[in-house]
Amino acid sequence: MRIKKHENLSEANINKVIELLDADKPITKKEACGMLNIAYNTTRLTKIIVEHNETMSFRARRKAQNKGKGADPVEIKQTVQMYLDGFNVSDIAKSLYRSPAFIKGIIERLGVPQKLSMTDYDGRRNAILPDQCMAEEFEIGEKVWCIHQNYPAYIQREVRPEEAEARGYKLYLVYTIECTDLSKTFHPNLTFAGKYYPLPTYSLGSLKHLQQYL
Repeated sequence: MRIKKHENLSEANINKVIELLDADKPITKKEACGMLNIAYNTTRLTKIIVEHNETMSFRARRKAQNKGKGADPVEIKQTVQMYLDGFNVSDIAKSLYRSPAFIKGIIERLGVPQKLSMTDYDGRRNAILPDQCMAEEFEIGEKVWCIHQNYPAYIQREVRPEEAEARGYKLYLVYTIECTDLSKTFHPNLTFAGKYYPLPTYSLGSLKHLQQYL
């Protein structure tokens, strides 16, 4: 089903519309279309609701089938990759037909750095790396986690290594991985884009313990 930009066909909004249509004093189909921000079309409204209910039923069946089963290697790999790419726990849970608690358990058990909302400035400023991510030095080209930037990055080079002993820590120039789809931009041949930052060791987290999943 093709969705136009202005249409509000989020799962939560469709659920809300269905509840109001089934209420003791139901809304009209015209009002339902208005809530979804679609043109008044009862055939399309019905199709949206039917497809939504089918998706919910299929998800419920898959979750029931997975209940009680441990995470398999594919699920673990997808969880780590999706989480570091910016998907939240609930989105990953829906994708894998698991509960949010199940996904959160994988993330915490493996020591995946916590990705916070970009608007959670206090959380990003006070974020703490998992013990598995702690490291005192990094290799050129190594993929790391920038705790305050809230992005993964690649180590470019060490900055002024001769001053490291006096500083008490090493300083690295990193390039963050902030965009993974540039196919529709002026740089379609690039796989990601980001920014350069000079960052101290204590602001960087190792991802070596997650290498088999990346």
